[in-house]
Amino acid sequence: MYWIKLIFSPITAPIRFIQNNFKTVVFLTIVISIVMSSDQQTFETTSPNLAQVELIGPIIIADEIIEQLDDIKQNDNIKGVLLKINSPGGAVDASVEIAYAIKELNKVKPVVSYASGIIASGSYYASIYSSEIVANPGSMVGSIGVIISGLNTEKLMEKLGIQTQTIQAGEYKSVGTAQRAWSDIEKKELEKVINDTYDMFIEDVKKARNLNIDEKEFANGHIFTARQAKAVGLVDEVATITKAKANLKKLSKVQQPVWQKEDKYKKFMKQLNSSIAKTLQTHLSGLKAY
Repeated sequence: MYWIKLIFSPITAPIRFIQNNFKTVVFLTIVISIVMSSDQQTFETTSPNLAQVELIGPIIIADEIIEQLDDIKQNDNIKGVLLKINSPGGAVDASVEIAYAIKELNKVKPVVSYASGIIASGSYYASIYSSEIVANPGSMVGSIGVIISGLNTEKLMEKLGIQTQTIQAGEYKSVGTAQRAWSDIEKKELEKVINDTYDMFIEDVKKARNLNIDEKEFANGHIFTARQAKAVGLVDEVATITKAKANLKKLSKVQQPVWQKEDKYKKFMKQLNSSIAKTLQTHLSGLKAY
């Protein structure tokens, strides 16, 4: 009989608990129902009218933040967006994707970008079409440039006794390989890509920020303090997040701000993904605004 009781214990144990604690179960059920009802009423009467989107850590893939921006764009209750940035940059394609998503969003509702720590290279690119860029007094801004890097594992492979075999069609097909040093022809091919991407970066910054100065003053990989960045026109204001939120409130014409809260689980996963992305970014080659 013992083994029969053991088999059915997952079913009988909860029933026995409810029987022994019936009043407690009923009380907790009522409390949970009241709380959920209260939360629902609060949501209905105080729907969020401002949203905060975070761009934290290296930019590898833009899908998640693009989805957030699209949802906000479709949400008529949200009147403005604060883009909080602390990122060294990352992949060019993802940075450009975010920049143009913000450009489209900014046409229908204001976006204020706030540099909480680092707003450099790709992350600066992502912010240029905001209504305003506010930089924390202690933040670092700029590093406008493009880089491509890779490993040369030739000597390591020799020590391990490993040889590669390659059959290719096309002179430039193996450009960027890690199996040997890049030839002069390959370097020129990569420079062609780098220079064109760099020109695009500079043109977009000039157009978005209405800059009429030589690119040597704000580009070339220069790193600026917040005050220096304001002096050359890369940011609009040097202030804290409180001022950034106040500016957004004014631009959005919102009298009583109610901020959209990010799901805690999603926030945790985003931080975890950012940590993983940072590790991958260190080891993988590719075209980066970084």
